[in-house]
Amino acid sequence: MPKRGELWLVDFGIAQKIRPALIISIPYADSDRALIGVIPHTTALRGSRFEVAIPHKQLSQKGAFLVQGILTIPPKYFLRRLGVLTNDQLQLIEKSLLTFLGITQTF
Repeated sequence: MPKRGELWLVDFGIAQKIRPALIISIPYADSDRALIGVIPHTTALRGSRFEVAIPHKQLSQKGAFLVQGILTIPPKYFLRRLGVLTNDQLQLIEKSLLTFLGITQTF
């Protein structure tokens, strides 16, 4: 089962193809829907403040994690674990995600 902070190769379907994604959600419980929150990695950069470039040896192409592209995917579309981000790398993405969501306080 994919875990928060891991990089996975995910099948996003024909339109978005197979690409790396960061697991951003916590594990779901038995009473929850079987969905995993991800932030996709993109190489089509626009210079947005919501594109977070994180170097990682398992990401073969230069690009960034597109925080605006957050979505949920069923587990069957996760193809292969690529690695895991460091806590510092994950915090950079979390900070950008909170900004995108308009969350200014941490609880």
